[in-house]
Amino acid sequence: MNLQYISDSIGQTAGVFIPIKEWNELKNKYKGIEIEEIDIPEWHKDIVRKRMDEYEKNPLIVSDFDIAMTEIEKDL
Repeated sequence: MNLQYISDSIGQTAGVFIPIKEWNELKNKYKGIEIEEIDIPEWHKDIVRKRMDEYEKNPLIVSDFDIAMTEIEKDL
């Protein structure tokens, strides 16, 4: 397979390009591969709705992503 890797501005792999001929071969081999169907459980949706409501009431309760990741990495 002749894949081409796509990098972001800092050189990290951000994606993969698959030539159309090879993509079509994959679709023939693995039926339904191109279908993006995700069933999200209702309880997951309820949690997100609750968190969105909490955020709308108090937008200052959120954490900065980079700071949160730094804190998580410290504990690893």
